[in-house]
Amino acid sequence: MRLLVTGGAGFIGANFVHSTVRERPDVSVTVLDALTYAGSRESLAPVADDIRLVEGDLADEQLVERLVAESDAVAHFAAETHVDNALADPAPFLRSNVIGTFSVLEAVRRHGVRLHHVSTDEVYGDLPLGEDVRFTESTPYNPSSPYSATKASADLLVRAWVRSYGVRATISNCSNNYGPYQHIEKFIPRQITNILTGRRPKLYGAGANVRDWIHVEDHNSAVWRILDGGEIGRTYLIGADGERDNLSVLRMILQLMDRDPDDFDHVTDRAGHDLRYAIDSGALRDELGWAPKHTDFADGLGSTIAWYRDNEWWWAPLKERVEAGYAKRGQ
Repeated sequence: MRLLVTGGAGFIGANFVHSTVRERPDVSVTVLDALTYAGSRESLAPVADDIRLVEGDLADEQLVERLVAESDAVAHFAAETHVDNALADPAPFLRSNVIGTFSVLEAVRRHGVRLHHVSTDEVYGDLPLGEDVRFTESTPYNPSSPYSATKASADLLVRAWVRSYGVRATISNCSNNYGPYQHIEKFIPRQITNILTGRRPKLYGAGANVRDWIHVEDHNSAVWRILDGGEIGRTYLIGADGERDNLSVLRMILQLMDRDPDDFDHVTDRAGHDLRYAIDSGALRDELGWAPKHTDFADGLGSTIAWYRDNEWWWAPLKERVEAGYAKRGQ
């Protein structure tokens, strides 16, 4: 298989490329990435000799056309993803998530190439705290932020191109990922690297917001399962039954790093902060036989902490700029 991975130098995409190179030697991987602040060549350094990396923008239709024409399948990870950044400046999210996805769809339509579109559970909005209800593939879209609205728009474009043009595409909506190579602006790596650099961790509001955590390796194994056997036109939800409130996650990080459980600062909450996400991944498990392997959250979090401790070269050059940006927002 000749596989094009868009956004393959970002967090989830880079981990997907690593596992593909490691586990599927028969797959030839080309990565297309704009190499913005959230994607880096360094994230692909361990597999640099095994892949082709093309620096470019999804909105460059001629480039996307050429790379898709050379491919048998496209795994579309590329997206702007950070909610706080979207609230501050939504324009890049429209360009990457909507126009970029349109560019990919038109290319796969013209060349008959299989597409898997990677999305987020945030397109569904949020759920009430304390109720036994989860997102399913039939949950109505109700995005809360410019980020999730652009991802919802991209999902709907994919669905329309499947129905109107017969594009061979599937969609997955996944819960919150954690693991190696995640940008330190995100919740878990920010707290880890704060502690490693002598800063106090930061918690939005009271920390009652609940996220459904999944290790990035489990997410990517599900993407491959869908690419291999998913029904064209279907949406599959990916989750690992990992619901935890932000305060509990922060205190687990502090415990694992031998810090006092109250050694953190409360900061200004995010505007429109979603209360709770929870995924029902029953269709993926029952129909495609997928199951997560990283089911012990403390163990997965411990290995993630170890990765950041051992790979300061990767994140240290970013830290001052990231914290300066948060400081301007009082966070």
